[in-house]
Amino acid sequence: MKNKDFLADGSDEFWHRDAPTKIDDLYENEADYESKLQTLVQEINELQERMYAHNRYGVVVIFQAMDAAGKDSTIQHVFAGVNPLGVRVNSYKRPSDKELDHDFMWRNFLDMPERGTITIFNRSYYEEVLVVKVHPEIIKTSQRLPEELTDDMDKLWENRYKDIRHVETYFYRNGFRVIKFFLNVSKKEQGKRLLKRIDEPEKNWKFEKQDVVERGFWKKYMNAYEEAINATATDKAPWYVIPADDKKNMRLIVAQLLVNELSALKCTYPEPTEEHLASLKEMAQMIREQDKE
Repeated sequence: MKNKDFLADGSDEFWHRDAPTKIDDLYENEADYESKLQTLVQEINELQERMYAHNRYGVVVIFQAMDAAGKDSTIQHVFAGVNPLGVRVNSYKRPSDKELDHDFMWRNFLDMPERGTITIFNRSYYEEVLVVKVHPEIIKTSQRLPEELTDDMDKLWENRYKDIRHVETYFYRNGFRVIKFFLNVSKKEQGKRLLKRIDEPEKNWKFEKQDVVERGFWKKYMNAYEEAINATATDKAPWYVIPADDKKNMRLIVAQLLVNELSALKCTYPEPTEEHLASLKEMAQMIREQDKE
């Protein structure tokens, strides 16, 4: 599996209608799926450990998708075996009053990773060019922008895309990689999953009426995703468009792409100095002496 199979990096225009929501199975059966995923998770863990020791890079992994596409379960399964000291998950909902008193990327800035670690954004600043673009009235009813900045809405969106590109380039130049996943679920499959949340009592807690309301804006959302991806996909901060109708396939693809991206950083374990090696030898001898007592 290669990055280019799912890549949108700005070199070609992205068209949502051409992006598959389902591909042939990448696994033969449940056991094969579990084995392949576990192998990839172990690789991610080892690469993160090496990145931590290297202490030069940090990684931001962004998940964007329609409701019920599988963001939560993908994060859970792909990062389940990764050292929790090296990974942090941040989920973002509707901005609070405090967050609205700041710029639209402020809350994400606060959650940026330290070098050597991975931070996952379950939704992100991209909501400001997705949900808010589908519902532009939010700009004037909830956000506190000066009026002169909201007179020309086309200009506002253009500026937000530009701000995002600049910020992601800034992150890159400081050693922080931004990897963005759009989990591309079909409207039909999303409908099945939403009905499941209604029909199965143990899933009722997941259901929100607003999910169905937003589903009525499906075409507008797909246009918003298409425009956002085309405006912000770069070779330094690419998007990956993942077929999401089969959750197992989706997790395997995301995990493999993360392995590819982390491997490309070429992190290495620090070489010990002669002084450090001498100290290690001395400490080893001390332990042996202690065990004789």
